[in-house]
Amino acid sequence: MSFRGADVPRHPVRRVEPRADHDLAPDHYPAAIPAVAQLLADGLDLEPGVTFLVGENGSGKSTLVEAVALAFGLSPEGGSTHSRHSTRATESALGDALQLVRGAGSTKWGFFLRAETMHGWYSYMEDHASADDPVFHELSHGESFLAVLESRFTGKGFFCLDEPEAALSFSSTLGLIATLQRVVARGGQVLCATHSPVLAAMPGARILEAGPWGLREAAWDDLDLVDHWRRYLTEPWSYLRHLEDG
Repeated sequence: MSFRGADVPRHPVRRVEPRADHDLAPDHYPAAIPAVAQLLADGLDLEPGVTFLVGENGSGKSTLVEAVALAFGLSPEGGSTHSRHSTRATESALGDALQLVRGAGSTKWGFFLRAETMHGWYSYMEDHASADDPVFHELSHGESFLAVLESRFTGKGFFCLDEPEAALSFSSTLGLIATLQRVVARGGQVLCATHSPVLAAMPGARILEAGPWGLREAAWDDLDLVDHWRRYLTEPWSYLRHLEDG
């Protein structure tokens, strides 16, 4: 399809594709994960706005977000396009096996918020912060996340998040949704791995569910994640008694 004028896609990442020369073995991690295998076989179109990746632990959602962030030029341990924070390399080789199709004239700026490594990024920022930045280590875990969102999630960038709800209360998670809505209104794009049914319910977001099937587009009401939480909150002891029996 050819595009002209206002029809030219301008969001930061239009598509994620495997490099023709990648050497990932299909029967080894990470290519053996069904969601990763599907990406390497078919690629993945990313739409404007927000895309959530949901699924059980080990389904590959965080591996995918990390790899796309790396392919975009972000640090695997979090931070902006210009951040070179690194403590111990644990990322998979998937990022080097991917290439991105970018929107015409789109920004190259982005930010990767990764729950498990943000403490190290706060230490890095003590030596690289601007005068307007808070001292992140002096804030609570949740407050520091909200401060990052307020100060870094601006403009038309590409924003990757890996389980950001880990530090947030229910009300703060609603605040994160409001932040993502502002990002979208400004022309930004978001790719987020999450276990939160609250976050995944964001109006207008696209949801991809990772599992043994690979990746599939899903409606919020049809997610296993939502079904489990509904049933648990309705009758928690129907779940917990099985733990006691064990």
